[in-house]
Amino acid sequence: MFAKTPPPQPAAPPPRASQGALGVLAKPYVGAGSGLMVFGAIAGLLLLTNADPGAGTPTVRLSLAHIGEFSGPVGWKDSLPAEPAGEAQLASQSVSLTDASDAPVEIADAGPMGGAAVITLPGGGRADGAVASVSSLAQAPLSGLFSPGPGGDLPVIAADGRTSFKAYARPFVADGRPRVALVIGGLGLNAKATRQAIDGLPPEVTLSFVPYADGLQGWIDLARAAGHEVLLEAPMEPKDYPADDPGPYTLMADGGPTETVRRLDWLLSRATGYFAVTNYLGSKFTASAPAMSVFAAALRARGLGFVDDGSAARFGGDIPRASADRIIDDQLAAPAIDQQLAALEAQASRAGAALGSGFAYPVTLDEAARWASALASRGYQLAPASAVMAQR
Repeated sequence: MFAKTPPPQPAAPPPRASQGALGVLAKPYVGAGSGLMVFGAIAGLLLLTNADPGAGTPTVRLSLAHIGEFSGPVGWKDSLPAEPAGEAQLASQSVSLTDASDAPVEIADAGPMGGAAVITLPGGGRADGAVASVSSLAQAPLSGLFSPGPGGDLPVIAADGRTSFKAYARPFVADGRPRVALVIGGLGLNAKATRQAIDGLPPEVTLSFVPYADGLQGWIDLARAAGHEVLLEAPMEPKDYPADDPGPYTLMADGGPTETVRRLDWLLSRATGYFAVTNYLGSKFTASAPAMSVFAAALRARGLGFVDDGSAARFGGDIPRASADRIIDDQLAAPAIDQQLAALEAQASRAGAALGSGFAYPVTLDEAARWASALASRGYQLAPASAVMAQR
């Protein structure tokens, strides 16, 4: 989305004066006075039509088109297309989004100088409080579901028993057809890919975000405003670590309970609004029963679920769980991705539900959008990942 604003149309020429009027204006003094009056009227009209009504309020225009260079740990970054030079950072401050239309949304944030955030909707309307569409999900954090953590707010189970898993998952009503869910991960580091996923995929597609991303909360807010439920990615130790290093807060198989919880708390406090956690890498970590038990206990205490890419399918953990049946883009070619998506449908026909996962590659996003647009016509219901998760 974020369509370009159409160029302003030239003003219509003024109507031609009658011959009688020209005769009067031909007189020197009358003509000069009338000219001044006409000039004043035109100047006033220009001021009325072009003046900025909010000129007295300090604002900073945030372009969601760009994110600055990422200098953090490698892993996700290396798999994404390079950003053009001169990228401007997406502000890390959370912006309240209340519109979920498919048209561009302009955000003005007052920044450090003060003033209120304003959302300008297509056609000139403005939204500053009311949710403009029922497809939007409530902005996080919700009352009672967070407490201070090492990097920001940490999810907690509310005093009345509410959990982040239930509060932040996308509502879903099954219609009896086989359910197919899809998770797209690696989001938040590349602006173009993240925008394409948020705007180009149906809201039922679950989006997964990188914890190291700058402006992470802003991206999550955008995704939830568009109706997408959100996962947070937890970097886990792979078998070839440190040759493949997911970053300084990687959960290590032999890290010990205290260190695992410390690192996980930092990751979880990077943002709010996610209903569950998913793994990034982790072939060694997920194979360790003691490490996974500590991990699951920490998620359970915070009211979160766990979705994995299939590498932890044997693990239960007494939390809401799901494992991907297919990774749809192991081969980065449109025909191969289409074949995996068709296999997901076949799995859903047999079992009643299926879950696929993919990465935010351009070809993956293109094929997933095309596939999802015709899924209902083939007799399947597109579902969020939370709708195919079970308590184990």
